[in-house]
Amino acid sequence: MSWFQKKPVEFFTPEQKELMLEAVRSSEQATSGEVRVFVESRCKYVDPVDRAQEIFTSLKMDHTRQRNAVLVYVAMRDRQLALWGDQGIHDKVGDDFWKKQVHQILGHFKRENYAEGIAAVVREVGEMLGHFFPHVDGAKNELPDDIVFGQ
Repeated sequence: MSWFQKKPVEFFTPEQKELMLEAVRSSEQATSGEVRVFVESRCKYVDPVDRAQEIFTSLKMDHTRQRNAVLVYVAMRDRQLALWGDQGIHDKVGDDFWKKQVHQILGHFKRENYAEGIAAVVREVGEMLGHFFPHVDGAKNELPDDIVFGQ
């Protein structure tokens, strides 16, 4: 073990993590689309959208069959967030949908309801994915439903 290895920062209680995970799981039941959440302490870039795009690619979220994956990215200490939707879903919803979702999540964050805000946006994104990419019997879950915590 390295003396310099950082211990991951815990931003959420187990109950809050479960709330967010349940939002992901329930959202994906009605869609062939995929939703993932990535939370880290600090954003490595000035623009969180650039960081979200980098994470989206590194998690291979751009490899879904219908290009319908969405990443919810949050840098807690830097108070930054971004949503990144793959081409399939972005072509259907456009910029206004993403702006509305960011506005919604910011409303929760201003009241320090971080887990609730993330869960609410995941449910909204899942509903929209279900509208354009409904669940098909026998469709496999293409990406893990876990929440990814960075440094």
